[in-house]
Amino acid sequence: MGWVPIFFSFHGRINRAKYWLAVLIIFIFDIALSLLGLAIGETTAFQIFSVLVNLAIFVASFAIAIKRLHDRNRSAWWLLLFYMGPVLFIATGVAIMWAVAGSAGIAQGGASFLLAFCLIGGFALAIWGSVEIGFLRGTTGYNRFGPDPLARSL
Repeated sequence: MGWVPIFFSFHGRINRAKYWLAVLIIFIFDIALSLLGLAIGETTAFQIFSVLVNLAIFVASFAIAIKRLHDRNRSAWWLLLFYMGPVLFIATGVAIMWAVAGSAGIAQGGASFLLAFCLIGGFALAIWGSVEIGFLRGTTGYNRFGPDPLARSL
């Protein structure tokens, strides 16, 4: 599999080494874009270029995460849980605290407990997603998403 399909295809499987190499490349591109912005200034042309590069980085990030999930024999729908779950947990906790600050109907201690639960739940989902995508080995052999990327070709 070439580099363009690794970054911009949503089909197939990649192993952990290719995933982390792709993450490193995306990180380097992001740093280079930031340094370029500092060097030439935040002109309108650069801002348009920056939006286009960041859109490509966004798509590439999803593509490599999906292929890692495929290697784990999981559907891409798991990204909703891993990416949106922490956001929803934390937003719920913030909404609870905001509601409590505006009304005296709920005890402050109970709201603090709910906020802590929401923050811990969001953090736990983020850790689980990171471990699932970045650290666990993929399924051995062929699965419903394609051949094993570590299998030796004869």
